[in-house]
Amino acid sequence: MPQLALIRHGQSKWNLQNRFTGWVDIDLTADGEAQARHAGDLLAAADFKPDRAFSSVLTRAVRTLNFCLEGLQRVWIPVDKSWRLNERHYGALAGLDKDETRAIHGADQVKIWRRSFDIPPPPLAEGHPDHPSNDERYRDVPPALLPNSESLKMTLERVEPAWDGLIVPRLAAGENIIVAAHGNSLRALIKLLFNVNDLDIIDIEVPTGNPLLIDLDPETLAPVAARYLDADRAKPLPPLP
Repeated sequence: MPQLALIRHGQSKWNLQNRFTGWVDIDLTADGEAQARHAGDLLAAADFKPDRAFSSVLTRAVRTLNFCLEGLQRVWIPVDKSWRLNERHYGALAGLDKDETRAIHGADQVKIWRRSFDIPPPPLAEGHPDHPSNDERYRDVPPALLPNSESLKMTLERVEPAWDGLIVPRLAAGENIIVAAHGNSLRALIKLLFNVNDLDIIDIEVPTGNPLLIDLDPETLAPVAARYLDADRAKPLPPLP
């Protein structure tokens, strides 16, 4: 039975500062590094043995994956990085303090931008230094695919090809897979895996640095069991499909 481990990166410096991050490449805090190491220890204690790993191209996810693989003593397995696993692009909100943004725009509007399924935040101007077209890691991505703002729906639309094209074939071949990514790109994967509807996905949260280990049916790849390995920091999961 193939297993899939989903791990949101450990605490980042902008998580700590309560700022919208998105595609801005912010590193882990010392606590985030400790969370990532602990995640590796938890996966090892669960006897999880990944055959291949995937991550976004953002530093906080890449380093989290590295710490996990060190804890698993499996730094030698193949690792694929994809921009499609990046965090949701928060547009012009990136870098802003969340509390200050609520004070300016109102808590209801910010909640819509943060939690609604299909309403994106205001877009980031293409000339902005943080626009992905100005980042060399995306030089091979067609410009039309690079976002300047995303809803969760738009995030799902770019994550799904990575799931279908990169990850599913490996799981179908019986491999165990670990994916290190972000709160919203992982929410998109959870929506796909658990068939969560557009309304219920709003209430799904993914804690930092806490591996979600999922047992999959070898024929259908549907989840048959799922649990966060750190029960004290777990968030509610949707029902099994």
